[in-house]
Amino acid sequence: MYVHNAPTNNLPPTIMRSAFFISDGTAITAETLGRSLLSQFGDVKFDIKIIPYVDTIELAQDAVKRINESYRLSGLKPLVFDTIVSDEIRAIINEADACNLDIYEGLIARIADEIGHKPDPHAGMAHGRVDSEDYKARIDAVHFALDNDDGARTTHYDGADIILVGLSRSGKTPTSLYLALQFGIRAANYPLTEDDLDTSQLPKALQPYRHKLFGLTIDTDRLVRIRQERKAGSRYASLAQCQEEQRAIQAIYTTQKIPNLNVSEMSIEEIATRILQMTGLTRRIG
Repeated sequence: MYVHNAPTNNLPPTIMRSAFFISDGTAITAETLGRSLLSQFGDVKFDIKIIPYVDTIELAQDAVKRINESYRLSGLKPLVFDTIVSDEIRAIINEADACNLDIYEGLIARIADEIGHKPDPHAGMAHGRVDSEDYKARIDAVHFALDNDDGARTTHYDGADIILVGLSRSGKTPTSLYLALQFGIRAANYPLTEDDLDTSQLPKALQPYRHKLFGLTIDTDRLVRIRQERKAGSRYASLAQCQEEQRAIQAIYTTQKIPNLNVSEMSIEEIATRILQMTGLTRRIG
């Protein structure tokens, strides 16, 4: 089907397709890889549906019903990305009226041929093995990020792997949490406020940790939009205030030689990966 908009140019109408991410575990892998592939088709809108923990025949049959119903309503075959390990359950999913894109099938067979070992036949095993040390490192990193968010506490910065600095609403908190969840990185974050920006010096709390600082920058227009959503009509969200803060923070980054990254057009995943690349930090979890 098509999304009908008033014609303002000669571009073709935007297509809407259903896409299912299905797994016998959390479906995070299927969703991450699937969204990455779908992002290559910017002229198509996707109606995303996520079905995790499809680990029984009954649940697989229910998933097939949902897929077939989507096909019936739209007349377009849904795209189905799955990371199901069980051959039996995968075969049921593959019976759906859809374009089935099994992420594991083929890859697992090639790996098995190369290393001379058969894959584990138990469904969900790819998602079920939890390394206790990795799990503890992840949870500790998340707690650290939450405890050291937004400059609330600065007494534990000696335990930080990195301290993100930037203007208010520049993405420091979500980036800190993503670094913790995905990489086990202990990330604190500190907002440089108007008072901090009056001088070109670092706040006293940050001065001993200059080597751990990493700055986030964001385009002024985008910063204004984000702040307007939070405090519409305020001085805090005004163009003049945002422009002044931008000039001041760039001066600090330059004079204090703080590495920084413009995150305006980046996803959280891209920001975190670039930070690791630029700083040389390595992930603490597998």
